[in-house]
Amino acid sequence: MNLNGSRLLAAVVLAAVLVAARRFTEVAPAQGSDGCWFQGKSAEVAQRKSPHDSASVALDGGTVKVCYGRPHQSGREIMGKLVPYGEPWRMGADEATAIHVPFPARIAGVSVEPGWYSLYAVPGDKQWQIVVNSVSQRWGIPIDEKVRAKDVGTGTVASEHLATPAEMLTIGLAAASPTKAMMDIAWANTHVRVPIEKR
Repeated sequence: MNLNGSRLLAAVVLAAVLVAARRFTEVAPAQGSDGCWFQGKSAEVAQRKSPHDSASVALDGGTVKVCYGRPHQSGREIMGKLVPYGEPWRMGADEATAIHVPFPARIAGVSVEPGWYSLYAVPGDKQWQIVVNSVSQRWGIPIDEKVRAKDVGTGTVASEHLATPAEMLTIGLAAASPTKAMMDIAWANTHVRVPIEKR
């Protein structure tokens, strides 16, 4: 191949790379300013009915962070009705609820390595199963066999009644010790506490 042929080939390859990069930019998932992943363009995400939020807590070894969508109760009966008992629930709205641990940890007793994970729950009247999944960047539903094949493990936590209902789903993180935090999940008249600890 002569010099002009090489230049032409290089130009064609460069053009193909630029087109692919433009396509990726147009459809690539967005990253929020808080580091949380969401699907679609930022302007579209901002128009959703359920706002997105995050919570974090600093422990020895780094900061634990959770990202989630916040649905409203809007007068509906939530646990046992809108969210059926005994069935997997994404524990939020839109994208899967995601958690980042910067160190080897246990989430609801499930041992994990540092990194991002998604969480979902199987609610019950008296207790919830908290499921840790290895795929963090995914839409929250369906939670089918393909999703469950990536489950890391399941822990069980008690479910408590809230005297004052929470209109919006709220997930908070608070340190219980230098190496342990509690993740509080409250919505409607239900509250659960999920332990997260450094291994």
